[in-house]
Amino acid sequence: MEELKTAGTEDNSVQYEIPGLPLTVYRELAAHLRQVQGVEVELIPQTAAVFNYFDSQIAGLLIQYGPDAEPMAGQRVEQILGYYRDRHRRNS
Repeated sequence: MEELKTAGTEDNSVQYEIPGLPLTVYRELAAHLRQVQGVEVELIPQTAAVFNYFDSQIAGLLIQYGPDAEPMAGQRVEQILGYYRDRHRRNS
């Protein structure tokens, strides 16, 4: 599984594209990330011009850190993403 990370912006957000995850896994991952204090997550819908049954309906995640984010929020988010990355890695 390849992960693409867009650098943080001035609004303290990070965008992750984790291709190949099913919709249910994206939803589970988002729910898990929302348990970290001060972290908000949005699912980014797929925008492919051509429908492919085997592609995910989700293109990635937008993770935002609010002013009330716990001091270790970034580290916790990376740990959670790592868990899902390892658990759902595609075998090449």
